Amino acid sequence: MFVLSSFFLECLYLYKVKIFQQIRNWLSRLSFRTGVIVLLTCIPFYILSFAQMALPISPQAKGILWVVLFGLAKTFQYGGLTILGVDGIRRFKAYFRKNKSS
Repeated sequence: MFVLSSFFLECLYLYKVKIFQQIRNWLSRLSFRTGVIVLLTCIPFYILSFAQMALPISPQAKGILWVVLFGLAKTFQYGGLTILGVDGIRRFKAYFRKNKSS
């Protein structure tokens, strides 16, 4: 029984890795512009995740809202970085360096 369960867990792990690689490959095929838009979309979610603390609601609701909004911010951040890739991040940094020196 133990051998069957460890085999099942190993197959489940390999399947999960395959799905994550497929998602990563799909995201990396998207354009630079899409990556920048997705990356910039994380900013409002970071702001909302902390701004909602000022709302007059219960602490439990605040906690749930924070987890959801902060999770969305992180999802957009990592998704945008995956879309941009290493070359896109270099391009993004070069754009800001060029504008700073002008």
